[in-house]
Formats: sequence, structure tokens, C-alpha cells
Amino acid sequence: MDTIIKQASERNAQLTTWRRFFHRHAEVGWTEYITTATIAEILTELGFEVLLGRDILSADKRLGLPSADTLTAAKERALAYGIDARLVEAMDGGFTGLCAIMRGSEEGKTVCLRFDIDANDLTESTDDDHRPHREGFASLHAGSMHACGHDGHIAVGLGVATLLAEHRADLKGTVLLLFQSAEEGVRGASGISDTLLSAVDELYGFHLGFALTETGTLGASTTDFLATTKLDAVFTGAPAHAGARPDGGKNALLAAATAALQLHALPRRADGISRVNVGTLYAGEGRNTIPARAALSAEVRGETTAVNRAMTDDAKRVLTASAMMHDTAVDITTVGQACALTCDEALAKRALGIASKLGIFSAVHESVSFGASEDFTVLAEQVQSCGGQADYLIVGTELAGGHHTDRFDFDEHALVLATALFTALVLAD
Repeated sequence: MDTIIKQASERNAQLTTWRRFFHRHAEVGWTEYITTATIAEILTELGFEVLLGRDILSADKRLGLPSADTLTAAKERALAYGIDARLVEAMDGGFTGLCAIMRGSEEGKTVCLRFDIDANDLTESTDDDHRPHREGFASLHAGSMHACGHDGHIAVGLGVATLLAEHRADLKGTVLLLFQSAEEGVRGASGISDTLLSAVDELYGFHLGFALTETGTLGASTTDFLATTKLDAVFTGAPAHAGARPDGGKNALLAAATAALQLHALPRRADGISRVNVGTLYAGEGRNTIPARAALSAEVRGETTAVNRAMTDDAKRVLTASAMMHDTAVDITTVGQACALTCDEALAKRALGIASKLGIFSAVHESVSFGASEDFTVLAEQVQSCGGQADYLIVGTELAGGHHTDRFDFDEHALVLATALFTALVLAD
């Protein structure tokens, strides 16, 4: 344990450098070309077997893909930056993310650590008191910002990989380091191939900050994940002159507006917490034209997977009925999803014990409440259904700004603590 702590501490500068590189080159879900290629190059040099996007993704199960133009622009940006054209081509079409594999010299369990790699759809603050801007590592990409700590998650993953490469002789069994795309919007995990994790005995994920905002604190497991479904609905009607032919059109805007109101009027469930929200509604071309198209984005959540499923069914019924009321068509697409999760007690106790032995955390909690959604739950469900176990931890860190805000930043010392912890989780008997 002392050796792992020492080696993690010695890599403090490298961890910070990695974190700041990825913060500067923030890329949103399914466009992480620079991010994925950089991770792949580092891991290949460390001796890992690297499986790129197409090798770990089921093409037809990926959710919430951006437009073809957006994907092309991200690809061209990576090429302009100087990323190896062969790597970029291998990711063409949004096949980003990777899984790195290291096999030990002896038989043993298979452990998977998952690190999410995508940024948020957000433009970063340019205020001088915002450290990334002041110190020159703010996002170069307008509309993309690491505002949730995933840049730190990547750095921890690379830190763990570096230490594992040095301790390869001590590794028993197999370790998978899964660098997953498109967690924001809970889109990416659904695309991971069912076979990738089928033999995993232990799956670990984590988040920096969130429920713990003091550096040095740790939650050994997490409760209160909300299952969720993200829905996009496009209403299609018919245009007409609003003055001369008010009876000639079919108003898609009114259909969408009706849906927005009725979604928020859905009764809450008696069998668990439920949520619903309409986040955007875009419609219309002009004041005197009956709108022929409207696009609405919404989400539902539930305390359990069953509650969320019921809310999803209700929401789809409202969307369909609203379209019928106004004689329009509606196309409903699921663009993101996550389930509920109960962390396995055995892994939580193991994490608690290892964290205590490391002695680097000022406070270790048996569990902390999450109260939101995470598509790690989809991966955990896959592993648990195959007989494996899963746990999700929270590594505390002071925050300069809240998650998903343009002033988000965190205490980078937490990277050292997380690197030591997750290396120990892999190597400890």
C-alpha cells in the first residue's frame, strides 16, 4: 500500500498535466476523437491491448448520436490537430471510446474500471477568477466544456494504467480499463457490446465531487440512483397561411405545446419517486405561418427501474395523444437511458477496507446518496446479470463551481487519491 501511495504521489504533476490537456480539448459525447486517440497512444505505449470503439460498441445500440455534420467536423478537427489519421478513421462515424486490457501472469478474477470521457454542451467562463481561464487550460472548443470532472476521471484512469504497468508482475487475473464515451445524457453505456463485460467479476466506477465536496473524503458506495429515459419527439403537421387559410394547416407547435403541458401534468407515482421535465421546444418559421414542424426534448426519471418504465410509457402516450389531438404525426426517439442500481455490499466493504488501509482519506463513508442518473448503471446491470458484482464510489473534492456550470473546477489533489485507491482495488488480494 505504501508503495502505491508513493508512486501515485510522485505522479501528481503528470496527473495534473493530463487533466488539463483533456480539459483544454473538451469533446462532447460521440465526438471524442482527440480524447480517445490520445488515451489510446498512452495505453499502447504502456503495453496494454487496446480495443477501439468499433471493437467494443454495438453500432445499432448507441443512443443520442449527433448529426453527421457534427461528427465530420469533430473528425476534421482531430486531423487538423495532428491526430494519427489511422486512429481517426477507425473512429469515423462516432465510434469513440476504448477498452484497454492487461492480463496478469497468474490466473485470477477479472476486474473492470470504468472512466467516462465526454464533456458537456457548455461554453466555459472567461472570467479572470476562473482558474482554467486564468492559467490557460480552458476549453479551446466553444460549446464544449469539461464541467463535470470527466477530464479528471480520464487522468485517474491513465494514472492507474501507469501504476499497473509497473506492477504487472504482481497482477493476478485480468484488468479492463473502460474509457467510455457519451455518459452525459446517459447515452454511451447502452452502446457497449454485451460480450465485453460478460466475464467481469468486479466492476468499479466513480465520480469526483458531486455528493462530497471536501478533498480527502470518500464514499465507498453510492445509493439513490434514479433510472431515467431521455426522449426526443418531432411533430410534423402542414404549413398554411395563418390569415388566408387557417383551416389549411396542421399546427405542430400546438401539438408540441400541448404535450409539454400534459407531460408536466402526469401524476406522480405512489411506488417511488418520479420526475418529468421538458427541456427544449423549437417550432415555427414565421408569425403568419402555421408551424409544420416542432421538436421537443424531454426526460423522465424514477426511483426504481419499474417506476421509470411506467413514467416512460405514460410520457409516450401523452406525446402520441397530443399529436392526434392536432392531427399531426409524431416521431418519438429514445436518446438516452439508465437504470437504477444497488451496489454490491461485498465490493463496498472491500473498497471501505482498502481505503482505510491506505490511510490517505480524512473521512470514509460507507455510502453516500447520488440522487441523479448515471449510465454506469447500465454496465452494472450487465455485469450483475452475468453473476458479477458492481460498486460506484465518490471521491470527494473541493469545487470552485457546481457541476454542469461554466465555472466548474476541482482540487486536483483528488486525482492522486483516486489513482492510489483504484490501483489498490485492482492489485489487493
